[in-house]
Amino acid sequence: RIQLTESGGGSVQAGGSLTLSCVVSGITYTNDCVGWFRQAPGNEREAVATQYWRGGGTWYARSVNQRFTISQDDAKNTAYLQMTSMKPEDTAIYYCAYGGGTCPMKRPADSHYWGQGTQVTVSE
Repeated sequence: RIQLTESGGGSVQAGGSLTLSCVVSGITYTNDCVGWFRQAPGNEREAVATQYWRGGGTWYARSVNQRFTISQDDAKNTAYLQMTSMKPEDTAIYYCAYGGGTCPMKRPADSHYWGQGTQVTVSE
């Protein structure tokens, strides 16, 4: 079983930056997929960025491409989402996701495990 522990959410002004972290615990495989989804009030959960566990196959949603970067620290079993040039429309609860099948994960159904979620708020 996989456990995902997130940290790093908060509030930032438009144009600012935040980095989210997700510690992955449990038995993992290099063809698994790790990534980030987000859900704004009244909206469906949407994929933001995903890649294979241990790297490769990186995918970004069009809305965040060139602004967000997904990365991993193998020694720490941690995935990161670096968010720059942030916009008010990036405001949402961000969830770390982990799946043992499809990569990239473009739909919530592609993820088998979820973190607890962390709030990100971007003000004008």
